[in-house]
Amino acid sequence: MTKPAMLTAYRVLDITQFVAGPTCTRILAEMGADVIKVELAPHGDRTRFQGIKPREPKGSSQSTYYFQHNHSKRSVALQWKHPRTTEILKALIAKCDVLVENFAPGVMARAGLSYDEVKVVNPRIIMCSISVAGQSGPLSGQPGYDYIAAAYAGVTEQIGEVDGPPAQFTIAIGDVSTGVAAAMAIGFALLHRERTGEGQYIDASILDTYFHMHEVNVPRVSIRGDGFRPTRSGSQHPDGGPTGLYRCGDGTYINMTTLPHQWPQVAAALGKPELVDDPRFKDGRGRRDNNEAIRGIIETWLATFPTREAAIAVLEQHRVPCAPILTINEAIEHPHLRERGTVRQVSDPQLGTFAIPGMPVRLTGWTPKEDLTADLLGQHNEEVLKELAGLSDADIAALYEQQVVVQDAAVKKAAG
Repeated sequence: MTKPAMLTAYRVLDITQFVAGPTCTRILAEMGADVIKVELAPHGDRTRFQGIKPREPKGSSQSTYYFQHNHSKRSVALQWKHPRTTEILKALIAKCDVLVENFAPGVMARAGLSYDEVKVVNPRIIMCSISVAGQSGPLSGQPGYDYIAAAYAGVTEQIGEVDGPPAQFTIAIGDVSTGVAAAMAIGFALLHRERTGEGQYIDASILDTYFHMHEVNVPRVSIRGDGFRPTRSGSQHPDGGPTGLYRCGDGTYINMTTLPHQWPQVAAALGKPELVDDPRFKDGRGRRDNNEAIRGIIETWLATFPTREAAIAVLEQHRVPCAPILTINEAIEHPHLRERGTVRQVSDPQLGTFAIPGMPVRLTGWTPKEDLTADLLGQHNEEVLKELAGLSDADIAALYEQQVVVQDAAVKKAAG
C-alpha cells in the first residue's frame, strides 16, 4: 500500500506570485498539501507572461516559468479589489490550515486580511508573509525583489573581480532560498500546532535570508569594525585554499575547493611535493597572501592537459575536491542529476515535454509524483468555490458575469 504524502489532508491558501512565495507553496504541494493558488484577475500570476509560452492557443495563460514554480496547485482567479473577493477569501481561509502571501507589507491589512483579522476567522491558521525586507523595521515599506535584498544584505558588494565593480547573480538565489526557509518554518509551525493547538504568524524576509548566508565575515566585521573590510576576490576565495576557478588548457574552467589539510594532496597532484615546504605556502595565511602565485602554478599545470577531464582525473586520483564548470545545458544532461531526479521531465498539453528542477531533498517516507501538472488560469474556480466557499452554480455564474472570477478561455472550451 502506498504511503500518503506527509502533508496529505493539510490545505494551503496561496496568494503569491513570482518566485519566493510560489516556491514555498510548491514545496508544500509536492509534500502532499492541497494548495489553492489565488491569482489576481484579469491576468493571474505575472510569471504566466514569462519563460516559454505555447504557440497555440493564442493568449494561453500557460508558460514554462509558471509551470516550474506553480505545478501541483489548484488555480482560482479573483478580482482582488472587488468587495466580494474578501468575503470569498475569508470563506476559504476558514477551511485552510495555512495562508501564504507575498504582497508588500500593508496590502493584506488594507484588504481586511491582516493576521489579526484572519485569526478571527480561523484561530488555528498558520499565516506566512514573505516580503523583501520584512514586516517591521525602517525598510519594511521598501518595494523590490531579490536583487534589492542582496544589495542591502552586503552580498552584492562582495561579488565581482578584484579591481572591478560589484556584480550580480542572475539566478533567484534569495527568492528560492526564502521560499525554502518559509516552507521549513511552516512545517515547524504545523508541528507546534499539533502539540499545542495554536496557530501563529510567520514573517519571512528575502533580506534576512541573504544576510543569513554570510559565511565568516559578520563576526570579523563586528569585532574589528572598519579595521576589516572584505574585498572582492573575483573567482578566488579570499581566504586562499586553494579554492576558486582555474582555467584549463582547452579554455574551459574547473573549480577546486580545498581545506588546509588537503594542501599536500594538491601539491602531490601537481607533481610538485616541494610546494608543501615552500615558505610562501607552508600555512593557511601564507597561501592566502600568495593566492595569485598558487593560481599561476595551478593554471600552468592545467595547461599541460589536452582536456579538463584529463586534469580532473589526476586531481581525483589524489582526492582533491574539484569539478568541471558546467553550462546549464551540460548540467541538465548530467547522468547524476538525471538519475536522482534533480532534473525531471514534465509534460503539458500546450507546452510539450521539458525539464524542470526536482526537489532539493529526498525522504524515505515520501515518493515524488511523476505526473506533474500546472493549472491554466482559474482552472479550478468552480471546484474550489463550491467545495470550500459553499457557492452554488448560480452564485459562480454571477461572479463570472461581474468579472469577480475569471478563467482561461481554453478551460471553458474544454468544458464544452
